[in-house]
Amino acid sequence: MINYQILSYEYRGNVLDLSHMGNIAIVDKQGNIICSVGEPDTPTCYRSASKPIQALPTIALGNEYNLSPMEQSIFSGSQTGEILHTSVLESILNKTGLKEEYLIMKPCYPADEKHRNSLIVKGMPKRKIYHNCAGKHIAAMLLQRALGGKVEEYWQENSPVQQAIKKAVCILSEVDDAVVSTDGCGVPVFTVPLKNIAIAYKNLACINTIKDEILKNAARYYIPILHQNPIMLRGTGYFCTLMNMDSNIIAKGGANGVYGFGIKDKGVGVAFKLADGTEDSWTLIAIEILKILDSLSPEHEERLLSLKPYEIYNDNNNVVGKRVPAFKLKGDIKN
Repeated sequence: MINYQILSYEYRGNVLDLSHMGNIAIVDKQGNIICSVGEPDTPTCYRSASKPIQALPTIALGNEYNLSPMEQSIFSGSQTGEILHTSVLESILNKTGLKEEYLIMKPCYPADEKHRNSLIVKGMPKRKIYHNCAGKHIAAMLLQRALGGKVEEYWQENSPVQQAIKKAVCILSEVDDAVVSTDGCGVPVFTVPLKNIAIAYKNLACINTIKDEILKNAARYYIPILHQNPIMLRGTGYFCTLMNMDSNIIAKGGANGVYGFGIKDKGVGVAFKLADGTEDSWTLIAIEILKILDSLSPEHEERLLSLKPYEIYNDNNNVVGKRVPAFKLKGDIKN
């Protein structure tokens, strides 16, 4: 059994309604664990938290198609399908000559409510580029083509691109190998110990610690443009977007409760996983960790608090409960 610890409580009125358990790992610039909650060695599936890493081999190719920083940024996005996202993805397809039909996922409507409702009212069809992982898939198709593989086979585990992506994930995570399974969007997804996700985000924050010159140079170019275009990482008013508005932090979450971020000036990497897969406590946990690490500026705190992480609202937009952090970090945060 995994030794999960309670990370947050949810109260409905004064009644304890939910307890969310999970693990936290924080590493220093050398990759050593300095603080933890639960078991930092727990195997953890990256899900979309690997996207900034997966984009690096494509970025390392150079910019043959004259893609804008915004277009390159969506390679790491879990975009909600706002009109801006759709126009950026369409522009990439036009510039590169890639075909939307080659995307492996099924057509869908955007997650963004305004755009989705507008399309439905107009009787417009579902499309593959509305899927939240479309940017990652297009980046993979570009790399697959560059490596000489069939673009239509970019999603296969033994394809050149997926082997290159796995190698990049292992290098940034500083593991010899990663367990491969299939993500919700149909491409391979990678599992490593939670502490190694923290190490990967430390490496994204402290680029000079990346143990591969090609990936290091790609990250040196790429991380700043993610900070210039944080809306491409998720959408307007979302947690990932707001986290990356602080240029001192590089962050990305994945489905089923996994989150990673690195803090540049502190030289640390952080990863946490909610065992029940909830994302409702992400903001609260991140704020509490940033406070402990003395890395939460007033401006960034204000942005994150706009998400109301400590309050629970009902359908009438009335406060009916609260979220409370429940974890204490084990270790010496000053090391």
